[in-house]
This record gives sequence, structure tokens and C-alpha cells, in this order.
Amino acid sequence: MSYISEYEYVFHNRTKRFFDKAIKYTEGVLKSEMRNIGRISEDTGSEYYGMQHFITESNWDARELIDRIAVNVSKLLPKRKMTGLIIDESGWVKKGEKSVGVGHQYCGNVGKVSNSQVAVFSCLSNGDFASMTDARLFIPKDWCDDEKRCKEAGIPPSEMRFKTKLEIALDIIRHQVSNGISFDFISADGYYGNDASFAREIDNLGYVYMLDIHSDTEIYLEKPELIIPEKKSNRGPNPKKLKSTITPIKVNDYLSTLKGKDWQELKVRNTAKGVLKADYHFVRAWIWDKRTHEPERRLLMIRKNRSKKGSIDIKYSFTNANLDQYKPEGLAYMQAERYFIEHSIKESKHILGMDQYQTRKWLAWQHQIALNFMVSSFMLKEKLEFFDEMPLLSARDIKEQVVRELFNQMTSNQMMDRIARRHAIRQKDINRHYKK
Repeated sequence: MSYISEYEYVFHNRTKRFFDKAIKYTEGVLKSEMRNIGRISEDTGSEYYGMQHFITESNWDARELIDRIAVNVSKLLPKRKMTGLIIDESGWVKKGEKSVGVGHQYCGNVGKVSNSQVAVFSCLSNGDFASMTDARLFIPKDWCDDEKRCKEAGIPPSEMRFKTKLEIALDIIRHQVSNGISFDFISADGYYGNDASFAREIDNLGYVYMLDIHSDTEIYLEKPELIIPEKKSNRGPNPKKLKSTITPIKVNDYLSTLKGKDWQELKVRNTAKGVLKADYHFVRAWIWDKRTHEPERRLLMIRKNRSKKGSIDIKYSFTNANLDQYKPEGLAYMQAERYFIEHSIKESKHILGMDQYQTRKWLAWQHQIALNFMVSSFMLKEKLEFFDEMPLLSARDIKEQVVRELFNQMTSNQMMDRIARRHAIRQKDINRHYKK
């Protein structure tokens, strides 16, 4: 575990050092099937109460570790393409009422409202490579209104003020900028893209954004004039609210007006099933956020492609970029990169057990997330280091190889044969789809 030795300085205070426990916990994340403290302690031969204290009570700085990881990820990523800072949220179902931030809220992991924890995440992505760089736990308003409950969970006073997920996302973006993280654009899904103020804040920071929007978003195809209408009768108060002189159209209704000549086919990205291509349409549009007194210009981007099930998938996005600055292929690339935060979160959950934590306190959650990201960044380093030899190397492959080296569960030749067989199957599948 030499890679994590560069973070050793984080795991100590004036009187104690915790790096030995950080190593054991990291080994447990890779080896254990369940990543709760009891199973990690058992599988690594660690003393349970010592490991419990390391995660829930010891005062090493999770934020310092996450920030250092973000810097290293920024340096590790190749610069062959534009780098995106991708924002997304994710949740996991929890039992009971004691786990910090738990509540009945929408959980994307199960696609419905459930008793869960939810966090806002960021990752850096460049081409086919990505890794996590930040995470902030969403604290529901009923928690923030209950000071006793917050104190019992160890939430710091500075974190007891309710923040929407949009506010948390902006906090992450500003923090990444102040941390010196380099990126070329910011991307997020429709929850964030449908809030005009979110895009406005990114624009004010001087960054390009590529934000998905909902299909019922209203646009104007020419800049509307905003006026206060004349009073129609002598009765009632004078009109005060601005109105547009032209009628907006929903983007899905605008889609129905497009003909074949209005689309252009572009390559989206490489996938394990071949080159993903799609049809694209770009149009200059304006929106009117009625909290402001001025229409705002956007570039509407529509992507149309056939899904695995044969249906037509449509994606709508707004960007403050324009076709004078970027080629259509560059805009398509930015829109497609949002896939990689979903992939990174999936790896953090399924390979590294991020959704299996059983601790209840604020500090424990911060510590476990930081350690998860540390392992995730190690996997990015391995993928990049061995890319020329094994371009299909996955987080699962790396995990199994590290476990073999740490615990000698099979010989090196057996492990390499196993990975080689797995990669041969993947490559055969890729070749089959590319030939199509």
C-alpha cells in the first residue's frame, strides 16, 4: 500500500498517529465483502474498538485528505481532452432514524422516496478517466431545525444551517476553485440545470457549463421583449408584473418541429459496445427566469439516439458555450462526460462499499468517504499506469490483484490468467459491436 504513504501526514495529531489503522481500514475496504467496521476489523485482524475509534472519534482531518486527493487526481488525469468537473447526487437506503442526515427523501439509488442518506458529489473527468474529488452530505431541514438531534449526531454548528442541494453543489464548485483544481467546464443533470440561478452562478465564476434540462423547459427562439401590460379597465390595481411579448415553447414541443436536415450525426464516446453515436441539434435560445428582469441567452443542445431496448432516448442540455468557440464534437463530448460521475459513484459503491457504512455520526461519515476516495484515486493511478498494457483494466481487476498480493489468495499467474480471460471476453464483445 505504498501509494497511500503520501497521505501519512494526515493521520496524526499532536499525541497520536493513526496511519497503521488507515492502512488496515484500506485493506479491509478491498478485502471485505461488507465494509462495516466489524467486518473490516475481523477480516484484517484489527482490534475492533481501536478501529471504531479511528473512524468515529479520532480527529484526523477528512477535509484535508479529500482536498489533497482532489489535487492529486487533477495532476494524474491526462490532458488530452477537456477536463470536466461533474456534479451529481446519490443516496443509499438506511434503517432507523439515528444515522446522520437520514430521512424520508428521494433516493436516486432506488428511484423513489425512501428512508435514506443523500450526498452531493463531484468528480474530475477527462476522456475515459475519472475519479471522485468531493462529497457533502445533504442535511434535511427537519434535522437542521432540531439542534439536539444534530448535536447527538456530532454535526458541527457551522453545518447545521439548511442548504439545498443546489447550494451544496455551488459550495463544492467554489471550493474546488479555491483548492486550485483545474478544469475546463462544469456539468450536472437536470435537477441542477433546471435552476437558472445555478447556471448564472457558474457563468459569473467564468466557467463553461453543460447542464441537462427537463423536457418541459420553456424557451424563446428569439429574444423576448419584457413589458408591463397596459391596464385593461378602470377596475383593480395597475399591472406590475412583467410579461413577454412572445409566447415560449417547451423544448419537447420544439423537438417535434425538427426535420431530418436539422440533425447532424456525431461521435459521443467509445463504449464497451462500440462507438456511441447520436444525432445532434443546436439552436440559440433565450430563457426568462421570472426572478430576474432580463432574458438570458443559452445554446440549446438536443441529443437523439437509440437505446439498448430499441427506444429513442432524448437528452436536452443548456450551455453558455457557443458554436463560434467550440466545434459540435466538443460540445457533444462535454455533454457525454456526465456518464463518468455515475460510473465513479457506482465503483465507489459496488467495488469499495460506500453504501455499506453502518456508522451514525457526522465525523465517521466524513472519515469513511475520505478513505473511500483515497482508494478510488489509487485505482485511477493504476488504470493510467497500466493503460498501454491493459487498456480494459477495471476497478474490480485492480481490487482482486491487490487482494491477491496482500493476502496471497491465489498465485500471480493464476490472477493474471483470470484477468486475461476476463479482458479477452470484454475485447471480443467490443470487437463484435464495432464490426456492426
